Amino acid sequence: VLKVTEGLFLGEVREIAKAHPNVELTEVLVDAMAALLVRTPAAFDVIVTTNMYGDILSDEAAELSGGLGLGASVNAGDHHAVAQAAHGSAPDIAGQGIGNPVALMNSASMLLDWLGARFERSDLIDAAKRFDAAIDRVLEDPANHTPDLGGSARTTDVGEAVAAEIRG
Repeated sequence: VLKVTEGLFLGEVREIAKAHPNVELTEVLVDAMAALLVRTPAAFDVIVTTNMYGDILSDEAAELSGGLGLGASVNAGDHHAVAQAAHGSAPDIAGQGIGNPVALMNSASMLLDWLGARFERSDLIDAAKRFDAAIDRVLEDPANHTPDLGGSARTTDVGEAVAAEIRG
């Protein structure tokens, strides 16, 4: 569809892959990728794609895992990274206390992990693991599910539960 920009992107990905022979590169067209993501979601650790396709596939992946409120995102380069919820800011529910904060918390955890790797800081990598584990434990209890997950927990309830879990 976008041969010039996608061709440039794919060419760069191939060049980077050559420098990292221990990383498997598989090229898949976006429509086939959408189907594979539904059929075998656990088969994918990282999907490298352009922004437009990434927006579509990340929303699909979030829905497969329970909803957009769970979709974390980090856009990272060699020197800078930005963490955000994959779904955006959700202005339609702003201020109502019903937004699921898990996507932002998972994004923050991913950023901690990136920072730890970038600056060789095992303490940051460990903090990311503890953050992830706390989020997982909190979500095991349906009382901590926000409306998008079929529950009635408020945004602050989930945040406070995760903070309490981290504190022990």
